[in-house]
Formats: sequence, C-alpha cells, structure tokens
Amino acid sequence: MDSSPARKLPLHEPTPAPRAPQPVNNKNASLPKKVKSRLKLFSIRLGLDMTFLFIVVLLVIIGLIMMFSASYPAALEYTGSSYTYLMRQGIFAIIGITIMIFVSYFDYHHFHKLAFPFLVLSMILLVLVLFMPGKNGVNRWIPLGMFDIQASEISKFAIILFLAHWGSTHFRKMDTFKYGVLPAIIIFVPTVVLLLKEPHYSGIVIIALLIAIMLFISGVKLRYFVIAGSVIVLAVVVLAVTGKLSYAMERLDGWGQALIYVNDEQWDLTYQTRNSLYAIGSGGLWGQGLGQSHQKYLYIPEAQNDFVFAVVCEELGFIGAMIILCVFALLVWRGITVSMRSKDKFGSLLGIGLSAQIGIQVILNIMVITDWLPNTGISLPFFSYGGSSLIMLLAQMGIVLSISRTSNLEKA
Repeated sequence: MDSSPARKLPLHEPTPAPRAPQPVNNKNASLPKKVKSRLKLFSIRLGLDMTFLFIVVLLVIIGLIMMFSASYPAALEYTGSSYTYLMRQGIFAIIGITIMIFVSYFDYHHFHKLAFPFLVLSMILLVLVLFMPGKNGVNRWIPLGMFDIQASEISKFAIILFLAHWGSTHFRKMDTFKYGVLPAIIIFVPTVVLLLKEPHYSGIVIIALLIAIMLFISGVKLRYFVIAGSVIVLAVVVLAVTGKLSYAMERLDGWGQALIYVNDEQWDLTYQTRNSLYAIGSGGLWGQGLGQSHQKYLYIPEAQNDFVFAVVCEELGFIGAMIILCVFALLVWRGITVSMRSKDKFGSLLGIGLSAQIGIQVILNIMVITDWLPNTGISLPFFSYGGSSLIMLLAQMGIVLSISRTSNLEKA
C-alpha cells in the first residue's frame, strides 16, 4: 500500500502565465475593413437600396424591349426607320438613369426648401401650356426641341412634395380642417381648373388620388374624405349637366361597349379600345411570342404609348403580363417599405407618395386598355413612349433611393 500523503487538488485552476504578444499579420488584419468598404454600397444605411434599384432598372429594360416591339411598325410607317422610337426612348432612359443616380446622392431633406418653389413652378407650367400648340385637340405639352414636357407630370411631383413637406411640418395638426384639408383644397382647385382647360381628365383623377393618399397617411380624419367625395361627385354632375365636360362625355361614349356594335359612330369611336381587347384576347395564356403581335401593325393607334401593355399581353400572354405586374407590385412594395422605415416623417411621406404614384398609374392604365375605364390617356410607367415622363419618373425613383440611405432596414 502506498503510504505517501494524498495530494490536495487546487480549488481553482491556476491562472496561466501571460503569453508573449504574437506578431500581427497586417495583411489579414486589414482584410475585414477592405471587405466592409467594398460592400458599403450594398448597405441600406450607408448606400443605395440595391433591391429597389435593380427592380427599377429591370422595368426600364423590359419597358424598352416591349416599347420597341410595339412601336417599330408605326415608326417604319411614319418616320421611315423602325428604330426611331427606340433610339429616342433609349436616350431618354440613359439620361433618366443618370439623373436617378445623381439624385440618389442628393440629401432629400433639401427638398423641404424646394417644396413651395416646385409648386409655384408647376402652376406656371400649367398656365403656360395653355398657350402652346395643341395636339389632337388638347394642350398638354411644352415643346423643348428634342422632347416635350407634359406639365401635369411636374404637377404630380410638386403636389406630392408639398404635401409631404406640409404633413411632416404640421403632423400633429393634420386631423384639423385648417391644417389637414384647407391646404389641399387651395392646391387642388386651381390645379383642376387649369387641367380642365387643357383638357386632361386623367391627370385630374391621378392628382386627386395622390392628394387623398397623402392626406390619409398624414393623419387626416376619414369624415373629411366622405365630405370631399360627395362634393366632387356633386361638382361632376353639375359640370356634366351644364355641358362643361363635353370632351369627357365624348370619351364616355362607347365606354364598356367596345365589342358591341351600336352604330357606325360608336364603332369608330371605340376602335382603339376594341383592338386592344383583340390583342389581349389573342395572347391567351402563353402569348404569340415576343415580336409576334398582329394588332401592333397599325390596328392599335399609337401602340407605343398608352396601349403598349395590350401588345405585352398579346406577345407574352397572361403569364408574361402577370409577371410584369408582379414586378411593378414589388417596386411599389419595396418603395413603401423603404419609406416607412425612414428616420423622419418627411422621408416617409415623400417616398410613399412617389411609390404610390407608380401603383396608381399602372392600375388605371390596365383598366383603360381592358375597357374598365374610359380611354383618357393614362401612360404606363417605364413602358409608354415619352421622354419627359420617363425622365421625371426616374428622377423621382432617385429620391426614393436617397431616402433608402437612411432607412432602418436590415442589411442583406
């Protein structure tokens, strides 16, 4: 038997002796900083919201492809070159994307100071356009050489900007008539009067919906919307009875009856909408194939403009059309999500308003080409031919990207 005394175990592990400092590999130590710097652009807080940017660019590319497909027969017929509209729209797209990126680096808070000047400018343009040469019986454009400015496009942005500025400044008082409703009336009434002079009824509808959305998210009470809706309906009835809406009433003739023969006059009046429905119906589930539309061969007048989505349905079918509409829905959803998580109310209101404008125009355009609404000239964002509209939309998306730099979204 071992008679050696038992060893007592220490109550605590002995503290190891400090190790000598090891040499640091400077190359490896600096690697995380390099990676972080390279990925800085993808950070929501420090860089652009790349998801939103990707969706915008994707829609612009698809829009150019489909606009070219819808436009080359008319371009060849009227200009002698199938690529006329494509080349012009491509230049507008490059300019617009450049402006979008530039605006995304501009601190959107500076728009606070520009809200009132933009509103005044929009009113001046709405007056100026009435003295410009008309097209197809309406005065909506100010010619600027290579392209024309549609005054109502400036008005949409100016009204969204002003109401975002006003709503964020007087956010706690927006449930009162003085701060919540009266400023909107002061803006809306002269805008409507000037748009009636053009006339531009679809512009009135879009601006009315935008004002309603901006007031709603700013905290205006629901009872004011009910009162305003009743007043607008009464005003429309009075104007219709007194004959002040003759142009609009002409547009209502044949509405919902494009496929029903009533008389020769009505049949001619619904020619564009009827051929749009033919295009949508012939597309079926999978479509005729890219570039294979028949209705774009001068059956749909101005197919590259408001009725470009009818050609999309004919060539890509129901499946392709729904995919594109889902991309639009993603754009609106992402824009609203980014805006709602902005660090300030101005960014939230401004971003939501600009994103909502896209959604409103897409819905109304689809309703027009399917004869759910009268044909009043509502363009499809990023798809319809038009330089000022495309550049203005892309500049507005640049503001949303600027807002995204301060949004509290998780970094992906």
